[in-house]
Amino acid sequence: MKLFTRRLKPANMKLFSKNILIIMLLFLVFFMGIFVFHSAFAQDILNANQDSLKTSQDTLKTDKYINATENHICFKCHGHKFYTYYNDWTEKNVIKRMNPFYIIDSAAFYEQNHCSFKCIDCHDADYAKFPHDGDLQMEEMSTCLDCHEDDEKTAKYHFEEIDKEYKLSVHYKKFGSSFSCWSCHNPHKYKVTARENEDISKVIIYDNEICLSCHSKVSSYMVLSDSAPKNMVAAHDWLPNQKLHFQHVRCLDCHVKVQNDSMVDHDILPKKEAVRRCVDCHSQNTFLMATLYKFRSKKSRGQFGFLNATILNNSYVIGANRNHFLNRASLIIFVFVIVILIVHGILRIIKK
Repeated sequence: MKLFTRRLKPANMKLFSKNILIIMLLFLVFFMGIFVFHSAFAQDILNANQDSLKTSQDTLKTDKYINATENHICFKCHGHKFYTYYNDWTEKNVIKRMNPFYIIDSAAFYEQNHCSFKCIDCHDADYAKFPHDGDLQMEEMSTCLDCHEDDEKTAKYHFEEIDKEYKLSVHYKKFGSSFSCWSCHNPHKYKVTARENEDISKVIIYDNEICLSCHSKVSSYMVLSDSAPKNMVAAHDWLPNQKLHFQHVRCLDCHVKVQNDSMVDHDILPKKEAVRRCVDCHSQNTFLMATLYKFRSKKSRGQFGFLNATILNNSYVIGANRNHFLNRASLIIFVFVIVILIVHGILRIIKK
């Protein structure tokens, strides 16, 4: 009992406080060390994934010019604003302006997913003759399933499921077969970004440009509609911090029904069913992990000790990004401080 009632000397009290401070600093250094080590380890894994991705992309690029010589016959006209041909009737070379809708960027063509294709793999072989037969304009263009349906090589991309989703979308319900794959995905420059680009900001820009190429472009929008497209900024004026959302989120992330199989969901919802609640993204179970970050979430869920850690490669989403280690460290430090305060209070009472 005397041990509890004995007064501490000022020198001992000062030493005790100093030791407590040292212990608290050691706790802080310890948890920060764990966090830094875990972050570095996770970054090594991320770098390894990027190296593997670059290797696979380089392998694909080796075959992209395999049919360039044959395609040049088409690109020497369709790759330029003007084209030249010899008129047998007048026996003269004629220069004419190319229809801008038929101009193909050859550089973009050889950077897209179907870069190794011949033009006549998709177009009628009779296009190889010039002048083209006018009836060729009536040909029905191929769709993704014409090549990819029941294809074992591309089965992992679930093209059949994508087609089912697309036929449930507001686009198909409103326009039917006149709205096809190529209405969104330009066949001459389309490339997959969601699973092949580690820079999320580029994925966002690329995917949003697909939507805006119609919804903000009168010449494209009015191919399907009698009215002009709405101003997208005004249509989303209810959205807080609108500029930040437009920079860090795709149109798709709010306007599709989330599915499990396909990498990018294609069931475009009517605007009244689009995501409008903040908590749908700003929470532990954020929609973004099932949409924009779906591919990365399968590879890096839990990097750096954060929930939905892969989002941090591009931005910090309030409510969606929490850290297990920091949560535990904060709790331990909080409890430790409370204990110190209690002990300090008891000692002051004893000292009196």
